[in-house]
Amino acid sequence: MSRALALLSGGLDSGVAAAHHAAGGGHVVLAVTFDYGQRALERECAAARRLALRLGAEWQLVPLPWLADAARTSGAAIVRTDLDLPQGTLSCPGDEASAAAVWVPARNAVFVAVGAALAEARGLEVVLAGFNREEAATFPDNSQQFLDAACTFLRHGTRNRVVVASPTLPWDKREIVARARLLGLTEADFWSCYGGGPSACGRCESCLRSRRAWDA
Repeated sequence: MSRALALLSGGLDSGVAAAHHAAGGGHVVLAVTFDYGQRALERECAAARRLALRLGAEWQLVPLPWLADAARTSGAAIVRTDLDLPQGTLSCPGDEASAAAVWVPARNAVFVAVGAALAEARGLEVVLAGFNREEAATFPDNSQQFLDAACTFLRHGTRNRVVVASPTLPWDKREIVARARLLGLTEADFWSCYGGGPSACGRCESCLRSRRAWDA
């Protein structure tokens, strides 16, 4: 019955990770969404708030303006509207180059650390993250190695030894969608586009991975 803080982006992976934890008897006390200047912030917040409400969790938006500055400086297309988002295909939604184009410096490391601080302050034992093995191939901060290192770091960096858990990490997107359906969640419950338009662009890596999984 662990009490958790969920890192909730409004996307498929983090939403399923939080819902899976709750369905297994855990309690999601707080859901946190980060503002790091991303194009999709408004759409992500709307989806994250709805998911938090569904889970009976408090929702909090945490501004990280300095991370937004770092992302703009590094040339991350996910925050810079003067740059084109990389596009792919359903058969090849992304690769090393597309991952590099949207990479935000140390993003998941920052999210985990901030989440752990907020969790420790409330006496929560777990930070939930929506990592997955499909994206771990090109995003190393989605990998088992990253998760293990984060747990080691926080064992020494928090008084109550907060751990990071990611129930979605062993799964690919198709398996995450299958779990979403079992949990009663639909595609409309998430925002999985790098863009922030009135509808998903359908061309970015995140859209294509999501579309391929839901169609399967």
